[in-house]
Amino acid sequence: MNAKSVVLLLGLTLGLGGAAFPQGFADLGASVDGFALPDRAKVLEFPADHGAHPDFRIEWWYLTANLTGADGAEYGVQWTLFRSATAPVEGLGWDSPQVWMGHAAVTTATEHFVAERLARGGVGQAGVTLGDGAPFRAWIDEWHMTSTAGPGEDALDRLKLGAGGDGFGYALDLTAKGPLVLQGDAGYSVKSAEGQASHYYSQPFYAVTGMLDLPGGQVAVTGQAWLDREWSSQPLAPDQTGWDWFSLSFDGGEKLMGFVLRGGDGDFTSGTWIAADGTATPLEPGALQAEPLDKATVANREVPVGWRLRLPERGLDVTLDALNPAAWMATSVPYWEGPVWVTGSHSGRGYLEMTGY
Repeated sequence: MNAKSVVLLLGLTLGLGGAAFPQGFADLGASVDGFALPDRAKVLEFPADHGAHPDFRIEWWYLTANLTGADGAEYGVQWTLFRSATAPVEGLGWDSPQVWMGHAAVTTATEHFVAERLARGGVGQAGVTLGDGAPFRAWIDEWHMTSTAGPGEDALDRLKLGAGGDGFGYALDLTAKGPLVLQGDAGYSVKSAEGQASHYYSQPFYAVTGMLDLPGGQVAVTGQAWLDREWSSQPLAPDQTGWDWFSLSFDGGEKLMGFVLRGGDGDFTSGTWIAADGTATPLEPGALQAEPLDKATVANREVPVGWRLRLPERGLDVTLDALNPAAWMATSVPYWEGPVWVTGSHSGRGYLEMTGY
């Protein structure tokens, strides 16, 4: 299957374009028939839930990293593998309904490098393996996220990560310094007042070492990374046109995951406060206050690249500033994704993702 055919399948599955869709950003608010739906009563199980969930329509393995070079320069790295299904049935080889899409990026203060890979499931070009004696591995072509965990460790405790594209590449080693974090109600994350939801957990405690390959040469880097795992079949309400998602790591050790889902009937906000020891406290809808500040014109769109976040119950009042306001992911489903600085009541670094603009 050629790339054009894969893009067509992605278009049917996800609704390409990144604009405001009648059924939400990328058609993720469209109703579905036959696919599994998240269940509040489900208990997430590891390592099994690190693997794929083909009975759900959409899921992702999504890693972002805030890194510092030996020269003191700041960098951001993204590695994402998306799985989407065109039908709620399974098949072998070319009959598989699974479609895979990979995104990789490196962001500097002045440049944003992006690459995309597309693949059809069932033919070995992309997938996720886990179990039967094989270590966890997610891949598309030569891009990979591979477990190097030892006996008694979680499969995601240690990872090797690699990807590259035109003008960039990276090879990173990640070691978890804290536990997995279940988002929402024990991994059941509500996304709207109507009750749309996903299963969602994170590993936000990675320490990172490795190398970037950039036009100016190789750069040794260290820093921190955050992995999100999420799967659903209709994660948005029909009127929700996109989201603003924040993953922040504060210098005091605490972390915050928060999101704003923009809808015609009003925004829906939620998230999780994560203590330095990994204890997670879900936020009530509306507790997190997110105010867009500075805007930039990116890809002929007005995108809010500066934000003020307030969480009164934690004494949080911070401003987020983008390392590179032009961090636009010019991919099949376009969006903004890049590293941010955090200043105010709490200081630190993090990542911001914005869709539907």
